[in-house]
Order: sequence, then C-alpha cells, then structure tokens
Amino acid sequence: MSTMVEITLDGESARVPEGSTILDACRRKGIDTPTLCWAENLTPVNVCRVCVVEVEGSRVLVPSCSRNVEEGMVVATDTERVRTSRRMVYELLASSVEMDRATPEVLAWMDHYGARPDRMGDRSEIVTQAQPVKVQDDLYVRDYERCILCYKCVEACGDDAQHTYAIATAGRGFDAHISTEHDVSLPDSACVYCGNCIGVCPTGALMFKTEHDMRDAGTWDESKQSVTTTVCSFCGVGCNLELHVQDERIVKVTSPADHSVTNGHLCIKGRFGWQHAHA
Repeated sequence: MSTMVEITLDGESARVPEGSTILDACRRKGIDTPTLCWAENLTPVNVCRVCVVEVEGSRVLVPSCSRNVEEGMVVATDTERVRTSRRMVYELLASSVEMDRATPEVLAWMDHYGARPDRMGDRSEIVTQAQPVKVQDDLYVRDYERCILCYKCVEACGDDAQHTYAIATAGRGFDAHISTEHDVSLPDSACVYCGNCIGVCPTGALMFKTEHDMRDAGTWDESKQSVTTTVCSFCGVGCNLELHVQDERIVKVTSPADHSVTNGHLCIKGRFGWQHAHA
C-alpha cells in the first residue's frame, strides 16, 4: 500500500499517495488545471508553465505537473498571481504562433483567463509565423507556424512511446524548432509514421493530412462527426482505435490515452491504415 501524504489544497485538506505530483492531487480533488506540455502518457518536461501554482514558502510559482507533493505542503491553484501568470503564458504563445487549430480545451482555457495576444504586438513581425506548411507525404503535415515547442512530439517519438528518435529540438532562442536529424525531409528521416506525435500535439502543428485538407477546404466539421471505438484488426495485440467519422467516411483515427494496451499510441497500420474501409 502507498504511503499517504497530507497537504492543504486551496484551503482544504487532501491526502494523496506519496510520489504524486501537485497536478495528480488536483485531478484527484477535481480541480481543473490547464496543461499544454503535459500528457498522462508522457514524461513531464515542464516547459510551458501553464500549470503553475503557488506553494507556501516558495519564492516562485512552481509547475504542478512535475513538482511532487510533500507532507504539510500548502498549495493555492487559483490566486491572482497564478491567474496572471497563466494568462500571460497564453498571450505570449498566441502572439507568436497561430492557435486557431488548438484543441478545444486549450481554446477554452484561453477564453477562461481572458487572454489577449494582440496586446503583445503585431504577430506578423514574429519569426515563427513565416513558415510554409511541410507537406511531404500523404499521411500527415507539419505546420510549424502553430508549434509552441511543448516537446510532446519529441517525447512520443523517443523514450515515452516509439523509441525512434526521428525528431528533436534544434537551434536556440528564436531559432529553436522541431527538426529531423540534419533537417532532412520526413520520408528520408528515421520516422516510421506511427503518428504518435500527432496524437499528443495540442495546437494542430502536426495533423492528419485528411484533416488538414478538409480544414483548408472548409469541410471539416467536428459537430457532424461521430467517434466509434473498435479493436485494430491488423495484428493480435489488441490496440483500441477511435474512428472519427464524418459523412460516412473515416477522417482520422486516434486511440484513448487511458487504454491499457496502447496508452494512446499506435503504429502506422492502426493510425493510417483505414482507407480499405472505403473500398
């Protein structure tokens, strides 16, 4: 049995297992906390600072996704200081990259905190905006004008899922970007097209080509889509698939992050091998 740690969370006592993070404690108590670089199936890299909270005795705000709880810790998740910090993070990100295709959760948090990216200046002057979409195959596209460098794709490609290490962060400062080795094209890289990077991207920087093309054509409509969970038939592993269907056609495939077999990750066949269903 786990040793329990008692902390004070937003004025209320909470007991959580030793080794839990503050974010774990928040989730156990039903306290909504925004995240960008965190995912339940990835190792926390704490780079976005959206999940910061106040900890009594700490000089600075701490990232709840990676800070472990300690006996007697006093945590506040919704102070004016926390709200101001979170709002500014969203404003700084959205002032330098396009966030219109971010997940509904991200957009909802931006609205919740009243983020106004326009007050940071003219977005057209920011370097990260002036990048063409990389369309190098028929499976997915890389639109780095929407990349916030959350590192989730790098984690999914590396130790946390695929162990392919096809992509990493290159450059420094404003020149920092996600790149293949020696910046070769994706088909010439070590990429095995599992698409796990798409599954964790929060901003639409990585996207199924089907979705990208439909969005550009103005036909993408999630309100008309249904999601059906099934089991992949390509092998005997038993991966769960979520088939996103619009107008009686599969438009993309995902996998639930809490599934015991996949943990949200798939191979190229499971994620992209569904065209035969339309034959």
